[in-house]
Amino acid sequence: MNHPAETTNDRSYWVHTLCRVVTPVLEALAAGQLKQTMPIENNTGDRAQFTHLEAFGRTLTGLAPWLESGSDSGHEGELRRHIAVLAREAIRSAVDPASADYLNFRQGFQPVVDAAFVAHAILRAPTELFDKLDDSVRHNLIAELTATRYCKPGFNNWLLFSAIVEAALFKMGAAWDSMRVDYALRQHEQWYKGDGAYGDGPEFHWDYYNSYVIQPMLIDIVETVGDCYPEWQQMRAPILLRAQRYAAVQERLISPEGTFPPIGRSLAYRTGAFQLLAQVALREELPGDIAPAQVRCALTAVIRRTLDAPGTYDANGWLQIGLSGAQPGIGEYYISTGSLYLCSTGFITLGLPAHSSFWQGSADWTAKQIWSGAPTGVDQALRKS
Repeated sequence: MNHPAETTNDRSYWVHTLCRVVTPVLEALAAGQLKQTMPIENNTGDRAQFTHLEAFGRTLTGLAPWLESGSDSGHEGELRRHIAVLAREAIRSAVDPASADYLNFRQGFQPVVDAAFVAHAILRAPTELFDKLDDSVRHNLIAELTATRYCKPGFNNWLLFSAIVEAALFKMGAAWDSMRVDYALRQHEQWYKGDGAYGDGPEFHWDYYNSYVIQPMLIDIVETVGDCYPEWQQMRAPILLRAQRYAAVQERLISPEGTFPPIGRSLAYRTGAFQLLAQVALREELPGDIAPAQVRCALTAVIRRTLDAPGTYDANGWLQIGLSGAQPGIGEYYISTGSLYLCSTGFITLGLPAHSSFWQGSADWTAKQIWSGAPTGVDQALRKS
């Protein structure tokens, strides 16, 4: 697929950048050649049994909102339909025991993590990524997700991986375990630290896991199964209010140049650091003092700084470890090529129609307003608690 060097507007730039990221994964997996062709960059050399499922699940969860409700018209519509077909073929290949690319949902502890990203994608695009599958593929997908129950999750954000798998099984009409959901929701309620942030387990960690995993999964879990029990219903409003607050903090973390503080682990997820801000924008629930257009402009700046940097892709178009270009030292022991595709989650606002306010006009984001020296009223919002 050709990717133009210049695009006429932010939306087309986002679409083409997202397609540039995900196409190598989907084309290879759809053809049963992912294990054969995807490089495995890793600092410890022991991730080969997990990295392909990582690439698959993380690719799907970022793509899903665009596949489910993106444009049907023009060049974007053609691209979206093409990528949706590839995604369904990739699912078929990934869950077919007879496929050369049958992926590992059943050995080790890591599979529950990336099965969760597959599950999250199903919640975000149930029509495109489940209803349109053949019956045999749906059966295999349910079997593989169910198989991850063997894995005992860690006492941290991993509880949400088990929970969102169960929420997806509920969505797919399969047998599901409400206790795994209940445990994850109750523990995260206990782990809320205030001012929009949860601990990753009992302790607070200054990193981006509130955005990589915790708050996006909490939102979509309670939106899917929250009506099943009154106590879950009561959790929904606080979860959404906390997400709004954390989104406001995230918007203020983006510098005038589109950089952000390189704090904590998993920085090689690049744009995935702002999944929560993108999700709140996708839900059209941004705080009143943050205009959708300023979020789009801020996120566009982040995408350009992280995914347009020289060295981001290898000669065959695969992502390389780094935050701004090729930086192998950025990757922790658990980071490998497949891990990097969590960057796709920074693009989920492509699920908003082109006519939405998010895609209209232009506006400076908070840091750009302040550091330009222009008079603004934003200082009042910054002092809100």
